[in-house]
Amino acid sequence: MLDIKFIRDNKDLIKEGARKKHLEFDIDALIAVDEKRRTMLGSIEAKKARQNEVSAKITTATPEERQALIAEMQLVKAELATEEENFKEVMKEWQTLMVAVPNIPDMSVPEGSTDEENAEVRVWGEIPKFDFTPKTHIELMEALDMADFERGTKVSGFRGYFLKNDGALLNFALWQFVTDNFVKKGFSPMIVPSLVRRETLIGSGYLPQGEEDLYKTQDVDYLAGTGEVATMAYYSDEVIDKAKLPMKMLAFSPCFRREAGSHGKDTKGLMRVHEFFKLEQVVLCEADHQQSVDLHEEITKNAEEIMQALNIPYHVVANCGGDLGLGQVKKYDIEAWVPSEGKYRETHSASYFHDFQSRRLNIRYRDTEGKLRFVHSLNSTALPTPRPLISLIENNQNADGSINIPEVLRPYMGGRSVITLNR
Repeated sequence: MLDIKFIRDNKDLIKEGARKKHLEFDIDALIAVDEKRRTMLGSIEAKKARQNEVSAKITTATPEERQALIAEMQLVKAELATEEENFKEVMKEWQTLMVAVPNIPDMSVPEGSTDEENAEVRVWGEIPKFDFTPKTHIELMEALDMADFERGTKVSGFRGYFLKNDGALLNFALWQFVTDNFVKKGFSPMIVPSLVRRETLIGSGYLPQGEEDLYKTQDVDYLAGTGEVATMAYYSDEVIDKAKLPMKMLAFSPCFRREAGSHGKDTKGLMRVHEFFKLEQVVLCEADHQQSVDLHEEITKNAEEIMQALNIPYHVVANCGGDLGLGQVKKYDIEAWVPSEGKYRETHSASYFHDFQSRRLNIRYRDTEGKLRFVHSLNSTALPTPRPLISLIENNQNADGSINIPEVLRPYMGGRSVITLNR
């Protein structure tokens, strides 16, 4: 959420931001409601001031004056009650519009309406050249008894899966390797809730726009699609000690997405599943644009280092305006090479938001002058599982169907270097 004064003073900038993000937003409707809100608020405050003034006079008034003052108080009280009730309705309309205001994308964000127009920033790794026809991760994992997709569908429904034996062990190895890596970098590890309140999702910017992709419980709570949601809300309505900034957290959680709008896409395998697990970088820093930019590059680099350690070829793209979320100022995607498809597929995203999320969640700190400021927030995938298993397995396959284990994972896999059916 943006500051309403900033919105009033920068209408054209908001319009340009919405245009670049390809979002529909009526800034004039918000300004009109805001004017109504301010007028009504002024009237309410004036009546409350008059109430206080009359109350003070009553204590020293004569009996005759007291009667007149009481009559005036009753009239003001009745008018105030009506105005306050009307004000509640105006505030609902104002708040609905305010949470729909898009954040302004950075000037460096490329133009474009879909992910097809994202701009490649850099490429890492050599795409493997096989002297045999590479198999898909589905074929490899089923042959090595690492996964069961048929029973996954039987038990869990569409897009269900079981990881088993070395498939499960490889997944656990990834979690442990990434956790160890980020703890060494000074990140605080956290296991965070997936079950969250609606207010938490609104605060982090996933609602109201992302409603269709969320699972909802019978108690009208939600299952989050990323640990960022709960982690951001951890400090809601709090004032953080400036000395603790930047604050870096590594959040682990189960995640759930309905994949609404993805009907018919990636229906087999591990690419697009309803239930998965993520390790997420979440960073809070001072309200400084350059610090946000620098940290954005840092957390992206952190994710790249994981891919490099696993020796998975990838490229980084800068997301175009139409591929940004409501609150994102800038976003990078890391996409890993998938041999069976002959193309890169997304595994990581890294974004910064300025104070868009913290203003909604009321997360502040005191600057050097003692002034309360909203922190800036950033997040990036550290590791989303099981999706990276696709590239890890396919890029490390051998002609006999075995899979080479990346060197950094071998200590977590009993020292083994290869996954075979008969280990």
